[in-house]
Amino acid sequence: MGKVRIVTDSTADVPKEIRERLGITIVPLKVLFGEETFLDAVTITSEEFYEKLAHSSALPTTSQPSPMEFSDVYERLLAEDAESPIISLHLSAALSGTYQSAVIAQSMLEEESDITVLDSRSASFGFGMRVVKAAEMAQAGESKERIIEAIEQLERDTNLYFLVDTLEYLQKGGRIGKASALIGSILNIKPILSLDKDGVVLAVDKVRGSKKAMARIVELLKQTYGDEPVGLTMAYSFRKEGAEELLALLKSQFNVQAIGWTTIGAVVGTHTGPGASAVFMYRM
Repeated sequence: MGKVRIVTDSTADVPKEIRERLGITIVPLKVLFGEETFLDAVTITSEEFYEKLAHSSALPTTSQPSPMEFSDVYERLLAEDAESPIISLHLSAALSGTYQSAVIAQSMLEEESDITVLDSRSASFGFGMRVVKAAEMAQAGESKERIIEAIEQLERDTNLYFLVDTLEYLQKGGRIGKASALIGSILNIKPILSLDKDGVVLAVDKVRGSKKAMARIVELLKQTYGDEPVGLTMAYSFRKEGAEELLALLKSQFNVQAIGWTTIGAVVGTHTGPGASAVFMYRM
């Protein structure tokens, strides 16, 4: 049996250099600016996306990969090595039909094809870190079963929180009402966002001002991790300053053993806007 192959989609926000080093295959979602269509993380980078977003009068839209796009990827990998199992881990099914497209693609292939499609019930590096873990274990020659067991444990050990600079993009994307966005902006309300156990976006709390929001994130994470050794990955959409400020606070309050960085890609950024910051914390 060959080494396990890891497939994900572009919303995992795994940096390109890590994807290339670990042999991670991505199936990109699409971002549409009017008549222009881009492949997330393939034909448009995060930096290019936020630059276009800043000059666009209308919010871009996004679309999931088709089952045929997944099928093409699976068939190519199986053609390279039919003995290699495939683990395909994707954006929360509660947020996108991407996972369902992958499931349909799997059903289109021969029954003996060893493909495991998983719903991450998460977004961005909340499941991107699981993709990286899976790929590291695959390179080390671990079995499909051991890899799935490890990434399920990492899911249990991880918490994530997002902060957005403005409620405008959540409102435009239909995530909150126009009145809530207007009042929130006037009062400088900062929603602390996360994902529930089913992968649905929820507002954990709402506070006034960024500093209070960051302090509240520390309180929430302390309830889970206390003084345990933790690792964390910081993410930001366009401006890094907010994430750097949050990181400094986290380093002063937690037993941080590892720090990583990534950018929030075009698809997730369509809904969070250019001023988002996020922390993904996990037990070491």
